[in-house]
Amino acid sequence: MNAQGRPSAQVPASRAPAAQSTRSQHGRAAAPPAPSQTLSRGVRMLELVVSAEEAPTIADVAAQLGVHRSIAYRILRTLESHGLLTRDSTGRLIGAPGLAVLARGVQQDLQSASLPELTALANELQMSAFVAVWGQEECITLVTVEPSRGHAVTQRPGTRHPLDRGAPGLAVQAGMDPDELTELTGGVRPRAEVAQTRERGFAVSSNEVLDGVSSVAVPLRVPGHLPAALAVVYATRELDVEALSQRLTHSAGLVAARLGQRPAPSDQ
Repeated sequence: MNAQGRPSAQVPASRAPAAQSTRSQHGRAAAPPAPSQTLSRGVRMLELVVSAEEAPTIADVAAQLGVHRSIAYRILRTLESHGLLTRDSTGRLIGAPGLAVLARGVQQDLQSASLPELTALANELQMSAFVAVWGQEECITLVTVEPSRGHAVTQRPGTRHPLDRGAPGLAVQAGMDPDELTELTGGVRPRAEVAQTRERGFAVSSNEVLDGVSSVAVPLRVPGHLPAALAVVYATRELDVEALSQRLTHSAGLVAARLGQRPAPSDQ
């Protein structure tokens, strides 16, 4: 899927302050407003809990946040009151149902359109298949499907890694034209592999994000949606990545076509 001729994605509002600096009354560039430390810590606590392999204790989270346990407790109580985190019978922190409500609203139509193809890919290839999206400096897994039988490398929704590491991140960048990519990444020069991915239509990586794990990904661009990639992840071994990429490209095309369909006007 070549990015040439594709419409540029809108720059998310969260990125806008980085693109333009404000000016003081004397004409000098003013520093951007400092972010809320409390809110940042709350978001970070959510990230730590939902991405942990094993449910952490409040002491674990406090240590990772670099705060006193009493501060971590106050943040936790706030998140509990909003139904985003809770504690199990042993007192360890786990996600609460409120997270599912938030997740449903994130690129909901992209998730719905992708699920049939991801399910088909996962069961056919016996690999975890997923869609990852641009998340500023990171590549974030939006939705994933594991094969119904056998064992496969797990790729959890919400998993994130640097945008310049791994096939999904390369494919997300390759789905953008160079000017758009420069704008969204603040002028950071991309790896040479991004141009290679844009030219051949797919990206391959091995042992970049996790040792012993490989991935193949293709760009998934749809007007009005975040830059994305459709990918599979598997235990590193010799595979025909050309054939695999063609299968992924076919699925990405079906997802894009499904998203491009407009509902028929109502007669009512």
